[in-house]
Amino acid sequence: MVIRLYSGGLEGVDAFPVELEVDYVRRGLPGFTLVGLAEAAVREAKDRVFAALRACNFRLPPARITVNLAPAGRRKDGAAYDLPLALGLLAAAELIPLEKLQNLFLTGELSLSGRLRPVSGVLPLAILAQKKGASGIVVPPGNQAEAAVVRGLPVYAPDTLARCAAFLAGAAELEPVSACDAGTLPPPSYGLDFAEVKGQQAAKRALEVAAAGGHNLLMIGPPGSGKTMLAQRLPTILPPLEFEEALEVTKIYSVAGKLAPGAGLLTARPFRSPHHTVSDVALVGGCGRPRPGEVSLAHRGVLFLDELPEYRKAVLEALRQPLEDGVVTISRAAQSVTYPAACMLVAAMNPCPCGYYGDAEHECTCRPEQLARYRNRLSGPLLDRIDLHVEVPAVPYADLRDASGSGSSAAMRARVLAARDVQRARYDGSGVLCNAGLSGSLLEEHCGLDAAGHGLMEAAVRRLGLSARAYTRVLRLARTIADLAGAGKIGVEHLAEAISLRVLDRGK
Repeated sequence: MVIRLYSGGLEGVDAFPVELEVDYVRRGLPGFTLVGLAEAAVREAKDRVFAALRACNFRLPPARITVNLAPAGRRKDGAAYDLPLALGLLAAAELIPLEKLQNLFLTGELSLSGRLRPVSGVLPLAILAQKKGASGIVVPPGNQAEAAVVRGLPVYAPDTLARCAAFLAGAAELEPVSACDAGTLPPPSYGLDFAEVKGQQAAKRALEVAAAGGHNLLMIGPPGSGKTMLAQRLPTILPPLEFEEALEVTKIYSVAGKLAPGAGLLTARPFRSPHHTVSDVALVGGCGRPRPGEVSLAHRGVLFLDELPEYRKAVLEALRQPLEDGVVTISRAAQSVTYPAACMLVAAMNPCPCGYYGDAEHECTCRPEQLARYRNRLSGPLLDRIDLHVEVPAVPYADLRDASGSGSSAAMRARVLAARDVQRARYDGSGVLCNAGLSGSLLEEHCGLDAAGHGLMEAAVRRLGLSARAYTRVLRLARTIADLAGAGKIGVEHLAEAISLRVLDRGK
């Protein structure tokens, strides 16, 4: 008799069903064969599983065993098939009944002592189990919180193989884990506040505009002016994650194996800050076995690139397509996967190699050719995809000693949320979440200019040499500034501020 159990594999951030078939023949020479395009970690499961069975005092009769992972044409990797394989062998040897296994999804790595260890990608598998109408899912205790995010799916989390087998045999009770309440996400706690930033009112205004419209931002200033400090506080003024957004983010971290042990639904917007030595594969994802990169780990959050010109040119150019499309597609000979990558890019750089070009207090020691070479590390197409370029000058002493504080995160967040509410109502049903996603007919409909606005825009395009993409981004910025001001239409003052927030265009 062939025993069939259900598990799942990962492709991108989604799971596909895997049917584990066990053929247990007691005639002939004993042996074990595993087929179904299994990678090395899956093939090694045999040794882990048999050691775990012995540790739990299970003795399998000698048999010729064939295990198939269907569909056979799709690659399976990881240690998540240990638990279903062990239970399949026990059911085939008639050591546990098959009835309860028929409609359960199973996943988990086994230690040699029979304990269940957490695996990656449990949340997508739980979502798949719910779609397939499973009666429940069995996961390691370290994965129970993320699996419980899926409402209406019983989650069982035995700590050992022996306890799991006893539960399936009816010899022990195992209560399902309580589900996460999707309607009451706890507010995230960041421990940072814009009130801690001295001075830099213009930079704070630029960050507020960026947060209100979901725009990309580049800060240019000398060392110690507070660029990193400002960027780290940007998540404190962004709108809280909605449940569907939190689910997207948690799925990515689950697939990448980045969820902390026992963690459930992630409620804080991600903030990723890779070092400038990062490779293009680590940034956008890939490798032999595709995994999400930093740009996907920052989905629905902030990707902060400090010292932007120090990144290798190939790394920065790899960002162009994800910034435009909000997704990363990784194609290999064996498979092609797509990861979400809808993040805000926030970058920081010095104005020159020594850092003091244009600083009134320090003399710049850079030669003109050094300055040109430094600026040329950032290509025009990449800069076109960054909506705001703002200067962050050194902080005067009078601002440093000012203890009154100004511009708290709470006040800024209130204005950002009001602007986002306007955008949500305006773009309802269109698939656009905020002004940064405007294009085509929606851009023409909601970013119309009057005669004075057209005159100012024409002069800016002619004098600054704006590209078509830069022109579009200025309109998006102006729309966000108008939303912050509570204006229904874009005025000349909104357009003028939008143009002023692109200092690199003025540098042309």
